[in-house]
Amino acid sequence: MTIFESIILGIIQGLTEFLPVSSSGHLVIFPFLLRWEIPPSEAFIFDVLVQVATLIAVIAYFWDDIIAIVIAVGRGLITKKPLYSTQARLGWYIIIATVPASIIGLLFKDPIESAFNNPLVTAFFLLGTAALLVLAEKIGERNRDLNHMDWQDAIWIGISQILALFPGMSRSGATITGGMTRNLDRPSAARFSFLMSIPVMLAAGLIASMDLIAMPDFAARLPVYIPGFIAAAVTGYLAIRWLIRFLTHYPLYIFSIYCVFLALLTITVYFVR
Repeated sequence: MTIFESIILGIIQGLTEFLPVSSSGHLVIFPFLLRWEIPPSEAFIFDVLVQVATLIAVIAYFWDDIIAIVIAVGRGLITKKPLYSTQARLGWYIIIATVPASIIGLLFKDPIESAFNNPLVTAFFLLGTAALLVLAEKIGERNRDLNHMDWQDAIWIGISQILALFPGMSRSGATITGGMTRNLDRPSAARFSFLMSIPVMLAAGLIASMDLIAMPDFAARLPVYIPGFIAAAVTGYLAIRWLIRFLTHYPLYIFSIYCVFLALLTITVYFVR
């Protein structure tokens, strides 16, 4: 991997981690389309680092919310009123929503990971993301916000997140769809999607980092990876900020169209080659 490839893929990761178009899918498809031959060991290290970068981005953007939620959950436990406020309830709903995908991810880790090197499989899952986004707009009534969220919403959104274990299925797309099909408005569904990504990304990053540190060429490759890390963190922060504003006024159809276009392009290139 070159520094140029690192920066481009970092920007792609930062944008697509939060836009509902699948970051994992883009990191499979774009090197394939551009004929970038990146060794699997390098790709693994880079993927871990840029995921940590986007974790930093989401924590930075929601820092005030995170502190408020942690304080509220702690106060609820001390007073034995765990659901006494919206922020306290959100904390528990985030925990509930992370459970389904975590269990499935651990049980089916190997077959899921094997799909990550196949651009054709990824393209078909990307079509699935497009379908989900249309479904969200067609089914959701968008008449509730986070103040009216309940534990059933959290479980449903958590189940929706299982879809994102496959490359091409957008995590934010699946969870925003899950929220909207429970009648949350778009900005609220997106906000909860991003907040619930924090414990998942943190756990995944810690597990992968242990493997990463053990790699013999990790330190030697850092000068190449650091520009991509910075690019992912900056673009990730900007993507969150832009998307929440966008969803206040506009539907998800534009992202669905993009997913269909990229999937069809990938399928065409795959068979032509």
